[in-house]
Amino acid sequence: MPNLEHPAYPAADLLHLESLVPCRESQVSMLLSIFGERQQFSFPSIFIYGHTSSGKTYVMQTLLTTLQLPHVFVNCMEYFTSRLLLEEILIQLQSSSSDTEQTCPVHCDTLNDFVRLFKQAVASRELQDQTLYIVLDRAEQLREMEANILPAFLRLQELTDRNVTVILLSEIVWELFRPNVGCFEPFTMYFPDYSIGHLQKILSQNHPPEYSADFYSAYINILLGVFYMVCRDLKELRHLAALNFAKYCEPVVRGEANERDTRKLWKNIEPHLKKAMQTVYLREISSSQWECLQHDGGEPGQLKGLSAHTHVELPYYSKFLLIAAYLASYNPVRTDKRFFLKHHGKIRKTNFMKKHEKTSNHLLGPKPFPLDRLLAILYSIVDNRVAPTANIFSQITSLVTLQLLSMVGQNDQLDGPRYKCTVSLDFIRAIAR
Repeated sequence: MPNLEHPAYPAADLLHLESLVPCRESQVSMLLSIFGERQQFSFPSIFIYGHTSSGKTYVMQTLLTTLQLPHVFVNCMEYFTSRLLLEEILIQLQSSSSDTEQTCPVHCDTLNDFVRLFKQAVASRELQDQTLYIVLDRAEQLREMEANILPAFLRLQELTDRNVTVILLSEIVWELFRPNVGCFEPFTMYFPDYSIGHLQKILSQNHPPEYSADFYSAYINILLGVFYMVCRDLKELRHLAALNFAKYCEPVVRGEANERDTRKLWKNIEPHLKKAMQTVYLREISSSQWECLQHDGGEPGQLKGLSAHTHVELPYYSKFLLIAAYLASYNPVRTDKRFFLKHHGKIRKTNFMKKHEKTSNHLLGPKPFPLDRLLAILYSIVDNRVAPTANIFSQITSLVTLQLLSMVGQNDQLDGPRYKCTVSLDFIRAIAR
């Protein structure tokens, strides 16, 4: 039984739409309920938010195109000023109103001009009172424009006295949009992240015709078992699935295993998935280079993931701060005097180590350290004199934002902040070189 039902749209179109938006049927059903019939006035503005790659843009484009609803789709990242944005909306309206006539250039300097030209464009388009949908993707860019742009879009239906609905797509919540002065509150709608079951279902639809659906589904299950904890991005997972599938099929192609020998297939693909996991999101090498490395079976020496390349992008003192943080996390406090002080005096050879302290600190994990200890180690390992300026403290904050350091506990004014170093030894070795 189909999940999408609406009396205003043909059942065949709804069935086709349902097949195009798997695992988003509830969101599409909610949108259809808000839209209503073609001639009905819909809600003036709708705000849709969710994390990246949660299907917001794809679902909205597919919904409007499949049901042939009149719409304008604009990416605010491309049209980053109010003039460019308003003119692009008018250009799309003008180009869709008449396919034969040459579209004349549009000049729109103010919001008053936009309202006047918008009324003319809607009248010339002959919508027959159908709802026009204006979709603004990456809507967080509206906050960088003039203060009247966002409130005007939220109540464009009232300003133009036309049947129009503005849909804002964003990755941040509405509370970060709301102006200080009052404005019209849009209807907010949340797109949750895809669960592992949803990702399994969506990715399994792309199976090659020469292999069975069960065989490709088993491959996707293995892929998600490796990557799901570090990557939830559907686009990235789809890219990884297409990139590594040829290596997964090698034992079947050579005749060493059949499609049901999951153990042999897993042992063949495991080392290659581990290499691929080092470079998730980074694109250190192209897809063709990666396929050549898989075909040759070589060990890519240049492929070391974060530990080899990310440090190149760090500022000069951020590298020393990260090294100091690693030393503070993995060395006991009592060794600071011996390691970082030139004239520390004699050290008695007493066996003061307890039994549990003989375990490697790398196995025990990083220990928290205060800010003053981090700065003290920094001053001792940098050759020249470093002044404790705001630049140094801002770089510490940047390292926390990049998740190379993590703040532990509350930022108490009496005790001071405490941090942990979250990077590996290979990462620090690469930076230290």
